[in-house]
Amino acid sequence: MEQRERDILAMERRGFPSPGAKERAVREELGLAPVRYYQLLNALLDDPRALEHDPVTVNRLRRVRDARRGER
Repeated sequence: MEQRERDILAMERRGFPSPGAKERAVREELGLAPVRYYQLLNALLDDPRALEHDPVTVNRLRRVRDARRGER
């Protein structure tokens, strides 16, 4: 698992006071546009290495993703 992938999972473990704060942190700390960040995050959720690295975060995000898909 690459360092950038670990950094993305670490970002998801953090709490942010507002949505704008998270997008700002993604740009400043990871150097990614928010759209690209979410593309990479979504791919990580299907990666067995990510699940092995951080099962709590990956499983929580999978539940959120599945719930949102169910709403559509």
